[in-house]
Amino acid sequence: MGVGSVATRLLADFGAEVIKIEDRARIDMPRRLPLYKDQVRSFGQEVSDPDPDRGGLFNNYSRNKLGVTINLRTREGRELAERLISVSSVVTENFAPGVMERWGFIYERLRELVPDVIYARMSGYGHSGPHQHYRSYGPVVQAASGLSYVAGLPGREPSGWGLSYMDNMAAYYNSAALLMAIWKRQSDGLGTEIDVAAVELGVTLLGPILLDVTVNGHTTRRPDYPTGNRLEHPNAAPHGVYPCAGEDRWVAIAVFDDSEWRRLVEAIGHPAWTDLDIFSSQDLRHAHQDELDEHLSLWTSRYDPIEAMELLEARGVKAGAVQNPQDLNERDPQLSMRGTFFEMDHPVIGPARFEGFPALMSGDHPDHWRSAPLVGEDNDYVFGEILGLSEQERAGLLDAGVI
Repeated sequence: MGVGSVATRLLADFGAEVIKIEDRARIDMPRRLPLYKDQVRSFGQEVSDPDPDRGGLFNNYSRNKLGVTINLRTREGRELAERLISVSSVVTENFAPGVMERWGFIYERLRELVPDVIYARMSGYGHSGPHQHYRSYGPVVQAASGLSYVAGLPGREPSGWGLSYMDNMAAYYNSAALLMAIWKRQSDGLGTEIDVAAVELGVTLLGPILLDVTVNGHTTRRPDYPTGNRLEHPNAAPHGVYPCAGEDRWVAIAVFDDSEWRRLVEAIGHPAWTDLDIFSSQDLRHAHQDELDEHLSLWTSRYDPIEAMELLEARGVKAGAVQNPQDLNERDPQLSMRGTFFEMDHPVIGPARFEGFPALMSGDHPDHWRSAPLVGEDNDYVFGEILGLSEQERAGLLDAGVI
């Protein structure tokens, strides 16, 4: 799915020559899932006969890469893959546990092909330990790492998240590990095997909660645990998401002290309720959050969320519109100015917008030189020019179902 593709996309954006290996007989899931340009479907709804070159998720994950097809279930396919590995410096994989072992692509074999190879492996549980053979997706990783347990309302079941967040976290860690391994190899000439376990990455996000359990004996989702976006500590109030004009429109507001409260009062026009004794100090406001939120919601509900955010931020109040995809893509002036979204042309779907690298650097920038490859689009270049196979040899491999 996303872990391997996003990890290598970050490198491809800045000039790495990334060759993605696919299988014609078993099309990548991101090619089959939405989103399709100009076609609205639920995210989990596959189509029975998808056009593999239209898949928006794949086109987003695999920009700036070369794409080849190899049937690794055949002896000839594995031999071809070994030839490709032998002229490469980094190999990454994101298969279910055991797949690469069955094909013989273990670190020791790769070192025979490339003595200083960097071999990066990405899985849910890692490739050692009693759970190494367990399969996983992002939601499974979030559950196993403890993240799902701390997300949910008191007295209710653990809450899943709206996306496979840990897919992206594992990808970013793998990109960092690859860059560190390359840096190390430049100094000592040695390759390495990288084994990224997404479950362990999830555990690293639990630091404050683990400390609270260990030191204070507190757990999340207990009856007195703050609901919604409220904080247990410090006494921030108002601190939450408030309704705005329109359907399902909201603004987030965070006030942490009396100085910020005074700026909020000024921004909303100093209504009479702000002078009530129950709102006269930060501790009292925190103790009376229900009443405070009810009053503040009457003000926010009069405004568009972006308008409310701008009115509050103009007075130094921390606030942010809860933006939907259309807001991000079409309305947000900050993202527009920084070029967060950019457009690429694709031979099948035409022009499409993508999210870019979330940082600006002086003297360097991503090189978006092509959209995602069509199925097998670069077979002739990779197998012909890089590996030196003749046109007749390539035709024979195609007829035999190897490529």
